[in-house]
Amino acid sequence: LVGAEIELISMEKREFRLKNAVNNLKDFDFIIIDCPPSLGILTLNAIVASKSLLVPMQSEYYSLEGLSRLLKTIKIVKRELNPSLEIMGILLTMFDGRNNLAKCVFEEIRNHFGEKLFNTLIPRNVKLSEAPSHGQPIFIFEPGSRGSISYQLFVDEFLERSKQYE
Repeated sequence: LVGAEIELISMEKREFRLKNAVNNLKDFDFIIIDCPPSLGILTLNAIVASKSLLVPMQSEYYSLEGLSRLLKTIKIVKRELNPSLEIMGILLTMFDGRNNLAKCVFEEIRNHFGEKLFNTLIPRNVKLSEAPSHGQPIFIFEPGSRGSISYQLFVDEFLERSKQYE
């Protein structure tokens, strides 16, 4: 993807490349674009191409700082490039209820975003960490794990919430 980012830099209307490609796709209920945690040109393309954003966020201090930068970027994108863009929700991941910082991050996000915060919290979970190294999604690797169950609950919540965006 680094090569793609370098190629995009010199292109005209580079912010709209992904949007133009996605506009040609039909017969999909959802198109999910998984972005790196950086705010480079590839992530900007994804934001411009999107109708709504699902923001996964680790329950860590630096994630709050990253979210602040993302919100500034979203504000600019809404004003300049994609006025209909909305945040569908924020999903807290790597949540450990025994950790005071994780609880503080949860409270901060809930106070600031209210209903935009998904009710489902994805826990810090060993099986979730191990699944990628086995080349399997958590639903296959360890379907009964807390991580798998939490992600299934999130999918149900996501599908219910997505009805607002049809």
